[in-house]
Amino acid sequence: MSCALITGVEGFTGRYLARELSLCGHSVAGIGINPCPVDLQLQQNNQVDLSDPSATAVAIAAMRPDLVFHLAGISHVQSSPDAIYRINVAATRNLLAALAALETPPGFTLLASTANLYGNSGGVLKETAVPDPQNDYAVSKLAMEYMANIWRDRLPITIVRPFNYTGRGQATSFLIPKLVQHFREKLPLIELGNVDVVREFGDVRDVAAFYVRLAEVKAPWGPFNICSGIGYSLNDVLEMLQAMTGIHPKIRINQAFVRPNEVHTLIGSPERLKACIGPLRIHNLKNTLQWMLEE
Repeated sequence: MSCALITGVEGFTGRYLARELSLCGHSVAGIGINPCPVDLQLQQNNQVDLSDPSATAVAIAAMRPDLVFHLAGISHVQSSPDAIYRINVAATRNLLAALAALETPPGFTLLASTANLYGNSGGVLKETAVPDPQNDYAVSKLAMEYMANIWRDRLPITIVRPFNYTGRGQATSFLIPKLVQHFREKLPLIELGNVDVVREFGDVRDVAAFYVRLAEVKAPWGPFNICSGIGYSLNDVLEMLQAMTGIHPKIRINQAFVRPNEVHTLIGSPERLKACIGPLRIHNLKNTLQWMLEE
């Protein structure tokens, strides 16, 4: 039984990936800066700050993973720049250095980047699109990809660029959980930023399944868009929630929620992903929203 290590295992995506790996017969270990939920029942779990290179090296040497899924990082665009670069770039370097130092390095290492680095390129984006990051978060993930290239001859690394996705357990600081909470609680008013932006809104269960399939086929460097190729405006999402619940709250545009350098359209092409792992089984957005409403 192979040992699959997830960094950031206590986070939103990490929990779903841990369950998916367990269902596929892997022994799952975790590293996170916060305590791990007991319901995950990991074989090993280390509370480690990956920003600390010595602590990271000790933890990795003890765990000796066969597969690695590096999900730990700052994922909120409006976080402080210092934290974004320290965790998304420097901490990732510490992890890769520790993995490369093992007598037997892992046979697969997935690094979670972001589709946000495409910026305002427009259209359905392929991985060959020229990056045009519009915020520190996107810049940090692009820098992480370039930094990871240093280790490419010592570690089998796969880069993934997930587009927006959601699901049960995602923090309400993210848009879709915030909307679902408003409709579930039947609040009369929702304040939003730009409701015309178009995004993919994938399902976290699909993302976890794609990551496991990439490991199973020992996917090459990539990068791979993690996406469906289907975009929705926020108005589309609001209409779905209204139809599902029969609730029609007032929508107020709050200029304080309109981000500078807003990426207006972000839709990905899944063709490279499909060519690597085969046909994609994807939950449609209505299914995902209904699942979240019933939480």
